[in-house]
Amino acid sequence: MPASRRLLAVSVTAAAACLGAQALGASAARASDSVVSRGVAIPAFYTPPATLPHADGTLVRSEPLPLALSLPSLHGPLPGRATRLMYKSTDANGQPMAVTGAYIEPTAAWKGGGPRPLVVLAPGTMGQGDQCAASMGLEHPIRFNGRTVSVGYEDLSVYRLLASGTAVVVTDYAGLGATDRLHTYVNRVDEAHAVLDAARAARAVPGASVTAASRVGLFGYSQGGGATAAAAELQPVYAPDVPLAGTYAGAPPADLSEVTRGIDGTELVGALGWSLNGFLQSDPSLKPIADAHLNAAGRAALADLSTMCVGDAIFHYAYQRSTRWTTDGSSLADIIAATPRLRAFLDTQRIGKLKPAGPVRVATGVNDNLVPHAQARELAADWCAKGADVTYRPVGLPNLVSPLINHVGPLLADQGEAVSWLTDRLAGRPAQSTCASLPRQR
Repeated sequence: MPASRRLLAVSVTAAAACLGAQALGASAARASDSVVSRGVAIPAFYTPPATLPHADGTLVRSEPLPLALSLPSLHGPLPGRATRLMYKSTDANGQPMAVTGAYIEPTAAWKGGGPRPLVVLAPGTMGQGDQCAASMGLEHPIRFNGRTVSVGYEDLSVYRLLASGTAVVVTDYAGLGATDRLHTYVNRVDEAHAVLDAARAARAVPGASVTAASRVGLFGYSQGGGATAAAAELQPVYAPDVPLAGTYAGAPPADLSEVTRGIDGTELVGALGWSLNGFLQSDPSLKPIADAHLNAAGRAALADLSTMCVGDAIFHYAYQRSTRWTTDGSSLADIIAATPRLRAFLDTQRIGKLKPAGPVRVATGVNDNLVPHAQARELAADWCAKGADVTYRPVGLPNLVSPLINHVGPLLADQGEAVSWLTDRLAGRPAQSTCASLPRQR
């Protein structure tokens, strides 16, 4: 991988956790509104209609999406033809929501047997501003205007999957891109539903070769790993029509209490603000707790972060501690530990309480101290205890000074193996569970 691409990837991945704080509610945008986020005009496509279809996964609208990195070939553009899409989903409160994303029909042939399969790619942390959406990153891999820095770092994994002949649909999640609400960062239900409904929507994209008979795989790291893990757990009830051939969950933030402690004071402490903003939108009853604990600096940080991408958060908030945001100098993790209501809320976000559908692969860096390794390994152990088909992969990279690099390194080191594992499942080859040897693997 070229050094420039590696540096871009290092500068933008993370996960996060929670507590309550004063959320900025995203104002609903009408079709006639001009939505601008940190100087970036959000295309009108991303403004949802006033009413949405009833059925989850219904395609609301689509349009051609120009890929910034594309080459002509005898058989069509490489890596494929992209379509921007908006589809209907349901949020954690049972309310309809519009989600945006992108579908890419690959030029490469599928050689694994059976119909062309589909991979739903759940992006890692992008930020909370609408300009950070992964679908926009396919068109604008690098965006820098002096007010925001966004990098479409997931493009690398998208292109690797397309090269194998699998179709790929990328979800932007709830409220990231779609301008009618705030992105509910690391909300496990919102993310799981957005992932599963993306698979449904892909089948209806004009020109798509995938059908209901296509095998479906899920692929995600960091925030994306939590999203795919949650989707694998909720699939049997929420989307039984989307049978899963395999799920890759890299560095999943399964226990947000532990992730809160891990991320505080690191390069990506800003992700705490994204989770606080999102959880307050999902559960406004937490607002009095937030009001009681956040000082003026904390409220200002949350307002600022609500429109930031990962690069912005690194430049403006790296290495700050949440103690600067609270009225008594307590950390967010300490406030959570001392507040039963917050502990109960975070418990509803815990991944690992349900048996996932189909085989799953959990990979985590043994020295990842941003999204702590131990809680990701515990997810694999929890699933094994429930009789799931789990492949656990500890990634043994050295412990470096930077928590962000400790987190991003395994993403890059393991990505090729993760793609191969998932495409094997999509080709119908059985997985080999490592649950029996998990106690010996650290």
